[in-house]
Amino acid sequence: MTRPLTVMLVAAEASGDDRGAGLARALKAKLGEGVRFVGVGGERMAAEGVKSPFDISELSILGLLEGLLAYPRVVKRADETAAIAAAEKPDVAVLIDSWGFTLRAAQRLRKLDPRLPLIKYVGPQVWATRPGRAKTLAQAVDHLLSIHAFDAPYFEAEGLPVTFVGNAALSIDFSKADPARLRAQIGAGAEDPILLVLPGSRPSEIARVMPAFEEAVNILKAGRPELQVVVPAAPTVAEAVKGRVAGWAHRAHVLEGEETKLDAMKAATVALACSGTVTTELALAGAPMVIGYRLGPVTYAIVKRLIRTRYVTLFNIAAQDFVAPELIQDECNGPALAREIARRLDDPELRARQTAAQYAALDKMGRGGPDPSEAAATAVLKVLEEKRGA
Repeated sequence: MTRPLTVMLVAAEASGDDRGAGLARALKAKLGEGVRFVGVGGERMAAEGVKSPFDISELSILGLLEGLLAYPRVVKRADETAAIAAAEKPDVAVLIDSWGFTLRAAQRLRKLDPRLPLIKYVGPQVWATRPGRAKTLAQAVDHLLSIHAFDAPYFEAEGLPVTFVGNAALSIDFSKADPARLRAQIGAGAEDPILLVLPGSRPSEIARVMPAFEEAVNILKAGRPELQVVVPAAPTVAEAVKGRVAGWAHRAHVLEGEETKLDAMKAATVALACSGTVTTELALAGAPMVIGYRLGPVTYAIVKRLIRTRYVTLFNIAAQDFVAPELIQDECNGPALAREIARRLDDPELRARQTAAQYAALDKMGRGGPDPSEAAATAVLKVLEEKRGA
C-alpha cells in the first residue's frame, strides 16, 4: 500500500488555524485518502485531522515585553514541533503566520532535515515595518505563499520564491448568513440597532483592548437602552471574553461558533473591532466599523519608530485613506470610541458611504478572486513536485 502524502501544518493563532483548516480541506479535496496531516493547530485544524500536542492559545503573543517573557515557552513549543516532524517524517511542512514562533519552528525543522520542503503561508508585513525580516525568512524557508499582491517584490529581492494565493478572509461565504436568525437568537426586534464588539483573538488583546471597549459600551448603553450588544468570541479567548462580559453593567450576548459569527456580522448596524483579520471579514459582510488597538507602552514606542505606513488596517492601506477610523493607543479610549460609534449609529448615510468605501478597498485587495485555500493547496503540491524533481 502506498504511503499517503504526509503534510505538516503549523499554526499558533486563530487566524492561522482558519487558514490551516482551509488548506487541509483543499488538499483532501485534491488527494482524498492520499494525504494525512500532522502538526500544531487549534480547534478548526483538529477537525480536519491535525492533532496538536499543546494548546496554541499560549503562543498567541503580541508585544515586546510579552514576547520576551514568553520566549522560553516559545522555544519549548518549537522544540516539540520539531519532535513531531522527527517522529512523523512529513513530506512537506507549511508554517502559517505567527512570525516569531513559526520562524523558530522553521529553523529547527531545517536543522532536523535539510531536505524537507518548508513553506511559509503569510509573510511578515515588511512593507509596513522591519524590512530585514524578508532576508531572515528567505534564509529559513523555501517558498512563501503570500496573501497580499504587493508582497512579492520584497521577498523575491532576497531570493525567496513567492506565490500569491489571496486572502482567505476575502473568500468567506456569507450567502447562508442570516441576520434574522441572529436577531431571533438574541431576542432583538427587527429595528433594534446591533453593536458588534470584537475584542481580538489573543489574550494580550483582551487584556489591553477590552477595558476601552467595555467603557465605550457602557457609555453607549447608558443613552441607548435599545442597543443590542453582541460579542462573538474567538475560540482562543472564549473563556476570558465570557468571564469579562459577565461582569458588565449592561447585558451583552456572547456568541461562539463560525455560523453565528457570520450571522452577527451581517446583522450588525455598527461594529467595534480590534485591528486584525476580523476587520476584513466585517468589511466583506458590509458592516461599517470603528477600529481600536493598544500595545504595551514599550512595544508601541518601538513600533512607532519602525512603522512605515500611516494605517494599520489592510483595507485602509489598500485605499490609502482612513475608510474606517483607527483609534490607536491613547486614542483607543471609551469616550473616543463611543463618539465614533454613535456617529454611525445615528447616520444611515454615513454608514452607507463607509460600507461602499470598504467594498471598493476590498476590490483593490483582490475580492472575487480564486479561492485562497485552493490556490494554496495547488502551490504546496507544486513546490513539493519541484523539490522532488530537483
